[in-house]
Amino acid sequence: MVIKLFHGCIFQLFVVNYKQQIKLERIAPMKKILPLILSAMALTACGTSGSEGSYQQLSMYKALSQMAKEDNYILLDVRTIEEYNDAHIPGAINIANETIGKEDIPELPDKDQRIYVYCRSGNRSRQAAKKLVKLGYTNIVEIGGIIDYHGETE
Repeated sequence: MVIKLFHGCIFQLFVVNYKQQIKLERIAPMKKILPLILSAMALTACGTSGSEGSYQQLSMYKALSQMAKEDNYILLDVRTIEEYNDAHIPGAINIANETIGKEDIPELPDKDQRIYVYCRSGNRSRQAAKKLVKLGYTNIVEIGGIIDYHGETE
């Protein structure tokens, strides 16, 4: 069976029987169930904070908005020290992605503290977020790259 969604929230069900004949049956609009299905799909699209083995992803804009409302977090730049010294977001600490391995990180002693992770474009920050989760960190938020940051830098 194949279920397809068409305009107007009408589902059409195609049933193929053994003789290769196709029957078309219309099912009443499912306006009450559709929002639940879409909500479930949206919730499973990204990892969520606090889930074992996952991390949260936010845009730079949303992350900066959240950071403005919080005060107990770490902003982690995972670019090389040279890139960090050229320019970084104010308040960020630097731990290069390449140095994150299988050992605890002294600069990040609280594994439950919220840690916002960024790099240049988002690739290394995703890699670092995965490594941090494997090390037992439970509140990782990957926010992409500094190329999406439009504020002042240090």
